[in-house]
Amino acid sequence: MATTKVGQPLDRGTLDSILRRRMFYTPAFELYGGVSGLYDYGPPGCALQANIVDLWRKHFVMEEDMMEVDTTMLTPYEVLKTSGHVDKFADWMCKDPKTGEHLRADHLVEDVLEARLKGDAEARGEVVDEPENEADSCDKKKARKKKVKDVKAVKLEDDVKTEYKGILAQIDNYNGEELGELIQKHSITNNGNPVEPPISFNLMFGTAIGPSSNMPGFLRPETAQGQFLTFAKLLDFNNARMPFASASIGKSFRNEISPKSGLLRVREFLMAEIEHFVDPENKNHPRFKEVADTVKLRFLPKDVQLAKRTDLTEQTIGEAVKAKMVDNETLGYFMARIYLFLTELGVDPKKIRFRQHMANEMAHYATDCWDAELETSYGWIECVGCADRSAYDLSVHSKRTGQPLLVRENLEIPKVWEEWDMDVDKKWLGPRFKKDAKKVETVIESISQEEREKLAAKQKAGEPVIINVPDLGEVTLEKVEIVKREKKLYTREFIPNVIEPSFGIGRIFYSLIEHVYHYRPEDRARGVLSFPPKIAPTKVLIVPLSGNKDFDPAVHSLSRAFRKIGVANRVDDSSATIGKRYARNDELGTPFGVTVDFQTVKDGTVTLRDRDTMQQVRASQEEIVNVVTAILEGRETWEDVVKRLGLFEGQDLEN
Repeated sequence: MATTKVGQPLDRGTLDSILRRRMFYTPAFELYGGVSGLYDYGPPGCALQANIVDLWRKHFVMEEDMMEVDTTMLTPYEVLKTSGHVDKFADWMCKDPKTGEHLRADHLVEDVLEARLKGDAEARGEVVDEPENEADSCDKKKARKKKVKDVKAVKLEDDVKTEYKGILAQIDNYNGEELGELIQKHSITNNGNPVEPPISFNLMFGTAIGPSSNMPGFLRPETAQGQFLTFAKLLDFNNARMPFASASIGKSFRNEISPKSGLLRVREFLMAEIEHFVDPENKNHPRFKEVADTVKLRFLPKDVQLAKRTDLTEQTIGEAVKAKMVDNETLGYFMARIYLFLTELGVDPKKIRFRQHMANEMAHYATDCWDAELETSYGWIECVGCADRSAYDLSVHSKRTGQPLLVRENLEIPKVWEEWDMDVDKKWLGPRFKKDAKKVETVIESISQEEREKLAAKQKAGEPVIINVPDLGEVTLEKVEIVKREKKLYTREFIPNVIEPSFGIGRIFYSLIEHVYHYRPEDRARGVLSFPPKIAPTKVLIVPLSGNKDFDPAVHSLSRAFRKIGVANRVDDSSATIGKRYARNDELGTPFGVTVDFQTVKDGTVTLRDRDTMQQVRASQEEIVNVVTAILEGRETWEDVVKRLGLFEGQDLEN
């Protein structure tokens, strides 16, 4: 059962109502009926998103000394053809021929099987994930049955339940043909309507660049390609030093088949991506020791999923890398840093897991990939991907353009080794083989060191040197010398590998809200968003006790003082009671409230209210500003402040 921050049953309908009423986000183009998968952010949503991005920049770009770039969203066709997105950036889609509806095949299978398992639980009288309120419960059941009408509350055989759970455990690992077989085998329909076999649907938005439309292009599906194409310039900017990382924050676009689940699956979204370029022969990280023994993660490895289980393994990232469950130190380092970032945002550590990609879902460029998934009322949601993209992207772009996207490294100590050379007399080779001379030369160049050593031994024993050439058969090399020579290499060239952490800001945004939401025990209608103060959209609410004009100077002075130090604040001088004013700002996640009253007029003191405990302290206006600043900067906690100033219990402003 989905729960709130303090373990209360989560009523997603109530939370969604708060988010829309308080304008965290709203459906785009609603006056025209809206467009699925497109949303607008209101004032608190914009502020919350900006604060998440600000913390991301500090946690990664500044802390890791990354180079931030802002690349264009319009991408020529040729770039994404080369990267593989034109051919492979797709999901499996089914069509309901009766209604014309298009459905994502894996989601259809997942929805129906999950609903059947819930129907089994209902038939057995087991507890299912429903709200406590009976009216809400009925509404939720109706919504689910409307979504999947072919599911009834019936008991399933144990082997069927086991099979369903096994399918769900590796739902991301099925290709189109396998999904089609599952749909047929388990009689999965769209609300009773049979669906057509799955077909591949490319998720990119196509467009044309320029008035003549002779340059096809796409809205980018990720920020990564722009970073790869600036690699050579970034390497030069970094004085040719390796390893290094670039970072980019910007909008990306994916033409989702059937957007649903609010901000969790949309067609336009904000991404924050890192491309960490590393030597393929040394994927150790100099700061790995900082996290190796101190950061413990919960892992769902691919072999567990393939065994049709979802058991989590909890261990330190150091242990995971040592056991080779996580491929290398750099990949592991960023997984640990992702975890620390999410928990600093306020995400519940108990609702974070790292799930390893299975073979069929692995991106075409990746050698290893782990998703940081957050548990929500929608289930486990991928919010951050952390992949080892190998050297794929730089290699294909270099091959396509003819531009070297590589690193040249001067070796302090030359690399010395011995190697067998085959020296062929070119004056003999050309006249002897004429137009086939290049074929013979190509075969000679491809002969391995092991085979050259064998040929050298034969030559030394007086035997002829014979090789096989396509279309020519056996060829005797009469004018060839096979000799072992010492080689020295003073410069090494290599194409870097890339470790890529990729963050879906909208998914983190929504999951964080679910994790910090709760309601007052005495009143379920009083919702609270307990954002960490530095993440909250607005930090301070200033409330005059009444409309008395004598309060205005203190209100204006406080607001100006907070603005001067960059602390977001707002004044609520409406006619509602202070309790109601605080309650509606609890829904906005505002951590602090300052009350200006008649005592303020007398001695200049004000009260400071803490959102989560509803406790108050009283002090001078200057001291209150200092307290808020200290908490935001992490120098003090609310508990520290209470110990220092003492609780103020002279007035009850909550009712």
